[in-house]
This record gives sequence, structure tokens and C-alpha cells, in this order.
Amino acid sequence: MSDVDVRDHPDQHRFELTVDGELGGMAVYRIRDGVVVVTHSEIDRRFRGQGLGNVLAQRTLDELRTRGARVYPACPFFAKYVAEHPEYDDIIEQ
Repeated sequence: MSDVDVRDHPDQHRFELTVDGELGGMAVYRIRDGVVVVTHSEIDRRFRGQGLGNVLAQRTLDELRTRGARVYPACPFFAKYVAEHPEYDDIIEQ
């Protein structure tokens, strides 16, 4: 089993997903009027097909929830993810 980690890098405005210490994906965001707008996400081709996009979305949203943040999923992947996971409705900005 690979070691998968997701961490915020606020200086770069993105959450990074690493797999065994290697950058495997990211979720880029900006903050507008106090709302975290997730604008883009991607998983490196080497790591696709392993469900890591879901891991990135879940851990990003969980971290933002712990901060009390409101989130607007402008990224199509994140928008689809939250539509399929109503447990995040409490932090989603419409």
C-alpha cells in the first residue's frame, strides 16, 4: 500500500497529494470574498485510475471543513464529487 498524503500549500494556493513522497496531484484554489473557490484539480497520469482524485477531493474538503471554510467547487471534478457526496452540503457555497 502506498503512503498517500494531502497537504495545503497556502503560499501556492493549492492542496497537494503525494504518493510515497512524490507529487501525484493537486487542487488549486483562490479565496474570493471569504469563500475557498476550487478552480482546478488534476492527478498525474502515472497515478490515474487508483481513486486518488476522490482521495484528494475528500481530504481537501475535510480539511476546509475543520477550518470552518465555505467552498465553491468551480472545478468540474470537485463539483461532481460534492454532488455525489451530500455530506459536504453544509460547507458548499451555491
